Amino acid sequence: MAARDWFWISLLGGIWGFSFIFNAVLIEEIGPLWVSALRVCIGALGCWLVLFALRKPLPRDPMVWIKLGALGLLAYSIPFALYPMAQGSLASGVAAIINALTPIMTVLISPLFRDGERATPQKIMGVVCGFAGVAILASPALSAGGTSQLWAIGACLGATICYAVSLNITRSFKHIEPTAFAVIALTGAGLTSLVVALIGEGVPTIALPQTWLAALGIGLIATTFTFMIMYRILPRIGATNFSTVTFIAPISAIIFGFILLGEIILPTHLLGMAAIFAGLLLIDGRIARRFRLWSR
Repeated sequence: MAARDWFWISLLGGIWGFSFIFNAVLIEEIGPLWVSALRVCIGALGCWLVLFALRKPLPRDPMVWIKLGALGLLAYSIPFALYPMAQGSLASGVAAIINALTPIMTVLISPLFRDGERATPQKIMGVVCGFAGVAILASPALSAGGTSQLWAIGACLGATICYAVSLNITRSFKHIEPTAFAVIALTGAGLTSLVVALIGEGVPTIALPQTWLAALGIGLIATTFTFMIMYRILPRIGATNFSTVTFIAPISAIIFGFILLGEIILPTHLLGMAAIFAGLLLIDGRIARRFRLWSR
């Protein structure tokens, strides 16, 4: 990748890692359903402003709106609620480490789709390493009988499954302009999330200024801004190169969680992250290819 692409990948990884800090601030005052609703609604409003500013066209087929709206529910609303739910029992850094399993989940789920990527022995080894990392992360909770932590880890895993399924479905919408894609998907997700949040948690009461700042940050910066970049560089650099963002997000979340929230990361967590990263490297395949070139 070019230097500019590495810059954008590093920036996105840092911002998405910090989104776990935003979550931790938000759940101090509002429920996880409202965290999701605020994020996608504010993110959608930001995307609409970008769409109008760039004068991008919107598709006229109502079925495209329905399908993208449903995809937004799977890709955004559900995982954006699962992570703050989990962070009631998990440190931000640990949640971000499990989020790094998304490419590994994608490898498992892609063969279920007709045009999905097929698993290779090397990718299967990567999946095994990744789940070994999750088992290591869960070991402290298992030994201490921490059922809430195990549930939280399961919620994070559920979010990665949502991401993996939605990534495969997204391939069928390549003909949709990226800004319009983000606008429609986030709008559909936002409308659904608002209804669910009102039914499930009622009208929220937000009194702390840091809660509003966190909501604006996770909506405009971690959603609108990053989505506008993501949908533009993804076609150029490819999904494999883009997946390296998952290396950066956990590191960012761990550092900021320690500095800003005083969260403790155990050596076990770092060992689990190393196993997950080893799995990502195996799936990526670049190190293996370079090793074969050096050995010739």
